[in-house]
Amino acid sequence: AGIYMVIRSNVLFTLAPFTLDVITIVGLCTALLAASIGIFQNDIKKVLAYSTVSQLGYMFIGLGVMAYSSAMFHVMTHAFFKALLFLGAGSVIHAIHDEQDIRNMGGLRKYMPITFITFLIATIAIAGIPPFAGFFSKDEIMAHAFQYSPIVWGLALLGSAMTSFYMFRLLILTFWGKFRGTEEQKHHLHESPLVITLPLMVLAILSIVGGFIGIPHVFAKEMHWLEHFMQPLFTETAKLSSHFGHLHLSANQEFGLMGASVLAVLASMTVAIFMYAKRVPVADDKMTGVPKLVYNKYYIDEIYDMLISKPILVLSTFFHKVGEAIVDAFVNGAGGLTILLSQGLRKLQTGSVGFYVLAMVVGMVALLAVNFFV
Repeated sequence: AGIYMVIRSNVLFTLAPFTLDVITIVGLCTALLAASIGIFQNDIKKVLAYSTVSQLGYMFIGLGVMAYSSAMFHVMTHAFFKALLFLGAGSVIHAIHDEQDIRNMGGLRKYMPITFITFLIATIAIAGIPPFAGFFSKDEIMAHAFQYSPIVWGLALLGSAMTSFYMFRLLILTFWGKFRGTEEQKHHLHESPLVITLPLMVLAILSIVGGFIGIPHVFAKEMHWLEHFMQPLFTETAKLSSHFGHLHLSANQEFGLMGASVLAVLASMTVAIFMYAKRVPVADDKMTGVPKLVYNKYYIDEIYDMLISKPILVLSTFFHKVGEAIVDAFVNGAGGLTILLSQGLRKLQTGSVGFYVLAMVVGMVALLAVNFFV
């Protein structure tokens, strides 16, 4: 929704270059932080969750460098392969009775061939290996990032390499080697029914061909279909962006950036395969150093709890006990004073006409006396 909002408000954001810089930096930090956390996670759904956060970072990098249609393109292709990955994870969890720790999996390709093949396709797509869907959309964002700043491109490339590493780590630990679960789980291993595998196959096809709309369309000149479709949104932005002086890439530069991206992805994929083909991550209590730090999400939750949650709780408890007591005393005191005064004043209402006449005369005399002396 945030991505859509920025795209629809593109003119306002284009007129605010500093805001675009902030979006770029936040997107880059998000992509790198989440990708690094995903490297050491062992819960299959946590790996995919942090992967999603990281890919959202790439989409916001696209927005920050004014590649608005490229960001939307990545939203679309990411929907295909990430839905496939999450549903594939669900198929795996279903097959081994709610087990989510990839250290207790392994060898599932023999028992779940459809889930394995579709999961492999999604992994290749998210890694950005051509000609699968993720390559086209991520490559567009990377090219625009290079136009914006080679440093941003280099850091985004690092995040892309990390994505490839943790996804192939997940694939190898889940589907390769020998099964590491219990005998009972092994006895019940089976491919999921068609109601689960059919959506996987449909999404696998989309993960393969979905990126081809990123190839320049013959009727759209240098634009691809989605960019041509969204072009009316960016009429004013196109006029404004010409003043920012971004680099314009030659064909050789574009192919060079593509090649560098693919090489980085393939290199990290190879490292992941060699590292985890015969090696299983250690137990949580045996983690030390950097792996432990990253596995615990850099202790961001604990730091947030210590610096923000607990002080707010202490402050709110203080106001609850002290502040509420003061407010109650004020409110209850006002009510008590009203009751006290009313109890005294109501004694004047005797119902005797003679007393009322006397009171009226006394009141008039008092008023005259005040007038006379003052």
